[in-house]
Amino acid sequence: MKPTTLKEIAATLGISITTVSKALKNYSDVSPKTKKAVMDLAEQLNFTPNSFAVNLRTKESKTIGLIIPEVVHHFFSNIIQGVIEEADKSGYMVIILQSNESLELEKKQVNLLFNKRVDGILMSLSNESNYDNHLKNIISNGIPFVQFDKISKLIPSSKVIINDQKAASEAVQHLIDIGCKKIAHIRGPENPQNAIDRFLGYKKTLEKNGIPFDSKLVYTCQNVTFDEGVEFAKQIVIDHPDVDGIFAVTDLVAVGVLSNLNENNIAVPSQIALIGFSNWFMSQVIKPKLSTVDQPSYEMGVVAFNLLLEEILYRKEGKDFKPRTIELNTNVIVRESSLKKN
Repeated sequence: MKPTTLKEIAATLGISITTVSKALKNYSDVSPKTKKAVMDLAEQLNFTPNSFAVNLRTKESKTIGLIIPEVVHHFFSNIIQGVIEEADKSGYMVIILQSNESLELEKKQVNLLFNKRVDGILMSLSNESNYDNHLKNIISNGIPFVQFDKISKLIPSSKVIINDQKAASEAVQHLIDIGCKKIAHIRGPENPQNAIDRFLGYKKTLEKNGIPFDSKLVYTCQNVTFDEGVEFAKQIVIDHPDVDGIFAVTDLVAVGVLSNLNENNIAVPSQIALIGFSNWFMSQVIKPKLSTVDQPSYEMGVVAFNLLLEEILYRKEGKDFKPRTIELNTNVIVRESSLKKN
């Protein structure tokens, strides 16, 4: 059955299409009686406005795109919740896409959002992304764009971030303060800015405390997984049996480390203290409970959407928008995995 049109409602009621349209939008120059007649008939006929036609007239889709590296991670699921709830308040729908840390897939997803004529794009970059043409094209096409969490400093867009270097420094300083003398770091891949900054925070904090940096104590993840945490824990104990502290780039990796240490009866924290990053919910339910850096993930989603909306509204009014970077606060949460050594 074909969908009901404005024309059919107008013909049935003997009024103009314009009057029907105004009645449905609750214009004040349409009488209450006519509005009621239109609304009642529209409900009876299951009338649904043609959103595509509306979008063509208003040049708005009332949708935004959200591209994230992975959905399963607790950090990103919280961001999604923050974005969706905040977008709904302003009448926006969210198209959620997962890049699987793939540059090629990310490029296809950006093109898809172009074709969907979204009003703006939110993105946490894949590990393979940096200063690529698909990101430059978002800017050159005048599409409102906000990067969050994993970003490229080279792309001139608004950003919502934490100070990864400072947060990592505080995590490593905590390990030093509880008595750790030889600290290994399981870092993220070479490319993402947040992995670079967390590594730099680790390195500089060692040097600041008079502990020589040793590149052999740094282990690099390719995919930042639980399994990599397990494997690197095995390797660290073999390579450096005197290591007494480990700083992992994420809680997921840290939980893998902890699993292996527990399995091999290596006492945490008395033999090896451990701290992760992100405050994943699992960090509170494992034994021993995992110390971590708290990342405000839900808040990041809320702030990212509102920054995007600000740019959308500026451009809609023909105003120039100057990209802004908003930095959110983090803090170290001390749990059982890094209690003070005797």
